[in-house]
Amino acid sequence: MKSGPHLVLLAVYAIFVLAAGSRSLVQIATRFGDAPLAYLLSLVAAATYVAGWFAIRRAAAGEPGFARVMLWVELGGVVVVGTLSLIERDWFPDATVWSDYGRGYGWVPAILPVAGLIWLYRRPAEPRSQM
Repeated sequence: MKSGPHLVLLAVYAIFVLAAGSRSLVQIATRFGDAPLAYLLSLVAAATYVAGWFAIRRAAAGEPGFARVMLWVELGGVVVVGTLSLIERDWFPDATVWSDYGRGYGWVPAILPVAGLIWLYRRPAEPRSQM
């Protein structure tokens, strides 16, 4: 597919790969001892966004299986980390990408997997091409 809502999803995922990845790498390299759990979770978020980008791309090409799993995993991560960051503030002396359900990023981390799932389940089924 060369057009469609998945292109917006891909663009946002690419931005979050860069944002979460660069943030976590800088934090790990310069201040790891300050909040190791938070910084490692931001790195996990970045890896999840990389996988999410590939999942959306594959789903747009007619292979939605990986996206079905990956988007739910991502949403689960946002919910678990977001909830823990509210309940166990001492565990998070510095914010992660998913802290407070992504509040530091305008709640886009919480909205993104939901938008991906809505797109995934509303898109028309496409038969896979056979070569």
